[in-house]
Amino acid sequence: MSEMIDCPSPNFNERKLPITMIVLHYTGMIDAASAIQRLCDPAAQVSSHYVIAEDGQTLRLVAEDKRAWHAGKSHWRGIDDINSASIGIEIVNPGHEFGYRPFTEAQYQALLPLMSEIVDRYGVTRGNIVGHSDIAPARKDDPGELFDWERLAKVRLALPRPTKLTDPHWTDGGFLLALERFGYDVLDGAAAVRAFQRRYRPEKFDGMIDGQTRAILLSLLTGGDKGAEARLGQS
Repeated sequence: MSEMIDCPSPNFNERKLPITMIVLHYTGMIDAASAIQRLCDPAAQVSSHYVIAEDGQTLRLVAEDKRAWHAGKSHWRGIDDINSASIGIEIVNPGHEFGYRPFTEAQYQALLPLMSEIVDRYGVTRGNIVGHSDIAPARKDDPGELFDWERLAKVRLALPRPTKLTDPHWTDGGFLLALERFGYDVLDGAAAVRAFQRRYRPEKFDGMIDGQTRAILLSLLTGGDKGAEARLGQS
C-alpha cells in the first residue's frame, strides 16, 4: 500500500458516539482533484476520513477520533448520527452521474488493509460495514452495484451474499419489517428494497420484493454475522 498522505480538511467536529461502523462511498465527481477540493472546502461542509485514488494512493483528510461529515441524513440499526459512529472512506469513481465504472485493482489493494486496521482498532462487526446507499437508501446509490462486496466478504470485511436460500413467503409488509430489523430505514420502502438488492443482489435491483430477495434477507438475519446480530439484538 502506498504511503498515507495527509491532506487535512477543516470540515469536522467532535464525535458524540463511539466508533462502531465503516461507511464506504464513491466520490461521484468528474475526477479525484475535484472531489478532494470539495472535501476540503469549508463552504461545502462535507468531508471523509480517507480518500482512495484510482492509483491506490490514500489520503487522510480527518483524524479518526474526529467526526467527519460524510453520511448526511442517514440511519442504521437505531443510529441516526452516523457521522459520530463511523469512519468514512471515499473511493474515487465518477459515479452514476459522470460515467460509473468498475473500481480499480489498486483501490482494492489499498482499501482492504486500511479497513482491516480500522476493524481491529474498533472491533467493527461485518454487519456494520455498509455503503452510503445502505444508510441513506432514498438519497444515495454509492458505492453502487459495481463495488465488489464479495471480495471484502472473503476476508471478513463485509457480510457475504448468502447461497443457501429458502423463501419465507413474507408479505411485503413483513419483508419491510424484517428489513428494518436488519438495519435499514424503510420509510421509503421501494428505495430500501433497491438499496438492499444493490448490495446483496447487484445483478437485479428493481425494488420489487421477490422470493430471492426475501430468501437472502432471511439468511442474513438467521445465519449472518453473529457479532452484528448480537449487537443488533441489544439495540
